[in-house]
Amino acid sequence: MQSDITSRNEKLHVGIIMDGNGRWATRRGLSRLRGHEAGVETIRRIVEAAPKQGIGTLTLYAFSTDNWRRPKAEVAALMTLLRFYLANEVQSLVKNGVRLSVIGRRDRLPDGIAAAIARAEAATADGRTLHVRIAVDYSAREAILNAAAKAAALTSLTREAFSQLVTGEAGLRDVDLIIRTSGEKRLSDFLLWEGAYAELHFTERMWPEFDAGDLAEALAAFHNRERRFGGLQAILPGEVPSLSQV
Repeated sequence: MQSDITSRNEKLHVGIIMDGNGRWATRRGLSRLRGHEAGVETIRRIVEAAPKQGIGTLTLYAFSTDNWRRPKAEVAALMTLLRFYLANEVQSLVKNGVRLSVIGRRDRLPDGIAAAIARAEAATADGRTLHVRIAVDYSAREAILNAAAKAAALTSLTREAFSQLVTGEAGLRDVDLIIRTSGEKRLSDFLLWEGAYAELHFTERMWPEFDAGDLAEALAAFHNRERRFGGLQAILPGEVPSLSQV
């Protein structure tokens, strides 16, 4: 078991597969759009709670590459919500010291969204309290494939260098914990490289229902696990090796 002091002082990287918006709404006789709107409210709650619970980086799976196969009306509604979030949350993020990044492809997003993303990233670039990464038009396998194509031009390659090619960011902490809501138990092409040694936590709670207490429960379970990274002895959070060391 990890010590409480070490757990509190070490800032974790947590990834969340935000699943269940549509089912939450359907069970209440609401439109799927209303479920996605409720999901945005949950993002606000979790972004506020995350730094208080020892999280330094939070990666949220908002829209996968495969989600383009959903009905056009639902995709359009999701893109409208993304526009709304980018237009209305930046001031709050800056105030609270939150840095925002968006990972995934941008060339297929509707007109104006890529520019809005760039503006939001620039405005929040100095945030140090929490780094929020939102995955949009994202595929982990595609990210790895693209990194491999870039690596082909290099004369030498390390895991650390390849990790930067995959994530687009130097020094990004590997994912410590991946949470999936709604009871489903699969990764769905999310953070396959960064999450190579991530602990997994699955909850029956739908994403619109998820709150700070649920996050605390997932983190409590995480802190009670022994992470060995292929060895025989448990490794404390401050001693976690990067993918270049394992």
